[in-house]
Amino acid sequence: MNTKNFQKTITVNASATEAMKKIAQVNLWWAKNLKGKAEKLNDDFAVHFGDTFVKFQISELVPNKKVVWKVTDCNLHWINNKKEWNNTEVAFELSGNGSATQIVFTHIGLVPGVECYNDCEAGWNGHITNSLVKFINEGKGMPE
Repeated sequence: MNTKNFQKTITVNASATEAMKKIAQVNLWWAKNLKGKAEKLNDDFAVHFGDTFVKFQISELVPNKKVVWKVTDCNLHWINNKKEWNNTEVAFELSGNGSATQIVFTHIGLVPGVECYNDCEAGWNGHITNSLVKFINEGKGMPE
């Protein structure tokens, strides 16, 4: 079985500082229904999509370089293992080059073979490559 974590690399037309600020504005590119804040180390926040929710804590933060969101609880209502994301981590690693920044997004623990992989891969592809890029580059994302 392939155990490679889901990963997507994007390049945006913004400094690493600006990109990091935009990543933290989760409700403007991923989930309109956001509770809490995603700005500082140890911040707790949750995203809700109907019966589905995911709760996170910022477990690592290196300003303008890296932020890691640890999943502390979840309910993925459409699959058998509704807690499948628990203890997985979502990492954004940034490397700036002037006015452009490369962002490597990794969902650590989301690997081929887990129940939600196909649906979650499609979701992350849309949120990261479409909505987050559009939000950072143009100021308007497409949150659910």
